[in-house]
Amino acid sequence: MSSKTNYHTHTTFCDGVNTPEEMVRSAIEKKFDVLGFSGHSMNPFAEDWHIAPRDHEAYTKEIHRLEEKYKDKIEILCGFEADYIPSLCEPTFKRFAQFKPDYLIGSVHYIVNEKGFFTVDESAQGVRDGIDNLFGGNGKKAVQEYFYLQRQMIKHGDFSILGHPDLVRKRNDQLKFFNENDSWYKKEVKELVKEISKTNIIVEVNTGAITRGAMNDVYPSCYMLELLKEKNIPVTISSDCHSTDSIDGAFDRALQAIKKAGYTQKAVLIRPDSSSSKPGFKLEDL
Repeated sequence: MSSKTNYHTHTTFCDGVNTPEEMVRSAIEKKFDVLGFSGHSMNPFAEDWHIAPRDHEAYTKEIHRLEEKYKDKIEILCGFEADYIPSLCEPTFKRFAQFKPDYLIGSVHYIVNEKGFFTVDESAQGVRDGIDNLFGGNGKKAVQEYFYLQRQMIKHGDFSILGHPDLVRKRNDQLKFFNENDSWYKKEVKELVKEISKTNIIVEVNTGAITRGAMNDVYPSCYMLELLKEKNIPVTISSDCHSTDSIDGAFDRALQAIKKAGYTQKAVLIRPDSSSSKPGFKLEDL
């Protein structure tokens, strides 16, 4: 039986509704072995849903306090979900070196071009407006740009876990701005998987869309999971929780999805030691 882990946890330091300690207590109650905190960060910048630059030190100090307080009950890791925006911010251990994170999640939320930007997981209307304003209503071009940015993040970044790799699907059930069965879309997914396969990155199977009612599926899709398995790319299960009630939400769905794709093991992070500033990982049987 594999460890019960979650590496994608948000708190009141960013856009979560519960404090870090409330999250820890919930994880202990739900018999987690490992809880990783991953506050949103655009270090050294921020929007209102990121950790404020001035609060990064307080965030890490609080997570380490909880790590010591609850060390006999649960393993706690301190990380960041770091945004990638070209020429502005990127998920690299060098950029976060002063905070000595145990791990980093690299995520693309923003699509940016010379006309502006929008986040692919905002409201359906916000995504619709973004596609209209930046791409003249062309959903295909928006999706292609999203996958291009992810490939660039992987090429230029330095992080442990790839966050919700097909987040662009989140509002598609409502907006129908692309078809996942189209050959061009499958090509984008294949190219992303090809880029991941050149690295040691773990891909998270993220249940956040299910628990927040945005989409009745995990990220990544069944199709992408099958491609990841073909390349033997390691995966882990994370809830992307913003409150205690979803800390292990839909984990059964995620487990079902990775087993269906052919996985028999999941990745578990190994905390960095004195010889390395980056975590490793091991594989545990499901």
